[in-house]
Amino acid sequence: MIVDREINPSSTGSRSSIAVVIPRYGRIGGAENMAFQLCERLSSLFDIHVFARKWDAGPSRVTFHKVPMIHFPRWLQPVSFAGFAGRKIYGMTFDLVHSHERIFRMDLMTFHGIPHETWIRDMRQKSLSGFDRATCWAEKKGIENPALKMILPVSTLVKNALTQHYAVSENRISVMHPGVSLDRFTRLNAMSCRKRIRARHGLEASDVVICFVGMNFEIKRLDLVIQGIAGMPQEGFSAPLPTLLIVGKGATGPYLKMANDLGIGNRVIFAGVTDEIEAYYPACDIFVMPSRMDTFGLVVLEAMAAGLPVVISSTVGASDIVIHGETGLILPKNPSARDMAASLIRLMRLEVRQSMGEAARKVAANHDWDKVAARMAEIYRSLIAGRKNT
Repeated sequence: MIVDREINPSSTGSRSSIAVVIPRYGRIGGAENMAFQLCERLSSLFDIHVFARKWDAGPSRVTFHKVPMIHFPRWLQPVSFAGFAGRKIYGMTFDLVHSHERIFRMDLMTFHGIPHETWIRDMRQKSLSGFDRATCWAEKKGIENPALKMILPVSTLVKNALTQHYAVSENRISVMHPGVSLDRFTRLNAMSCRKRIRARHGLEASDVVICFVGMNFEIKRLDLVIQGIAGMPQEGFSAPLPTLLIVGKGATGPYLKMANDLGIGNRVIFAGVTDEIEAYYPACDIFVMPSRMDTFGLVVLEAMAAGLPVVISSTVGASDIVIHGETGLILPKNPSARDMAASLIRLMRLEVRQSMGEAARKVAANHDWDKVAARMAEIYRSLIAGRKNT
């Protein structure tokens, strides 16, 4: 790992130099992992300089620069990070500045969320705090800066939220989905994982197992999944009910009570947090994610890469890559427990699961990180060429 070498990137050779901004650089977290996966791959083609507060230790061709941040008062956090990052970057010379965070000036921005004001007012239904107002101000300053040539929202859902909030022309915005490391799944012995994980949680080989992955059970709508399973008999399903395997951390009490009250307590298993999520997907048969809001949902793409049919809500950004009825099922707007039950019943037939799961795997193969990095490289080259011609 190369740490914080204050050098002029233009002196390192003929390769173009790229400044990439991300507060935390590493595999944990959606934005963090996307920046990591792309930078590590693109560092073979460009001189990549990452400006971050923290980064994972390890061998890398990336040059790292530490960006400080004022922590108190809290409202200064987004403003100070943006200011210090800009001061460091523009004290040097780069061919392109690509930010995954709200900063004041950049050539290219990957937008991972929705506009902060929309998130607070509409999704969380709260008034703006001082921190929120500072975040909105930094966001607006960067997006409305004429230096910004292109924005890459991670889904159509994010793109629509952006264009509703800001006057961003179509020729300056292009959706770029996150990728998936296919080798994490192809190198696994799926049958061995299936037997091992099922034995760990007392599952029988004949059980149909639904996989739920997430930390925020309320936003991810775990309640809807439990209610859907419990409601399957009322929708005409008479075979043994599926078992729900929940991977992640959250307040389990209310959901266990709900399951017990609905008479399916023996069909709900909390597995907790795991560092081998890849092994859990092949141990299951169906993946569910009926979130109220998820700007993409990388776990959906991971489940598809593992060959699982998926059931998701239309408010999950990954619905961009799910073909309803072919690779999975997209729930109607504001889904009910009956909608969930009907979707699960449809996937209880083995031949349907296998057909959709194989189709899902093929779609996921088009989203390998190498392919996403290749597209990003072309964007870098195009923007750099455009700058040189102006």
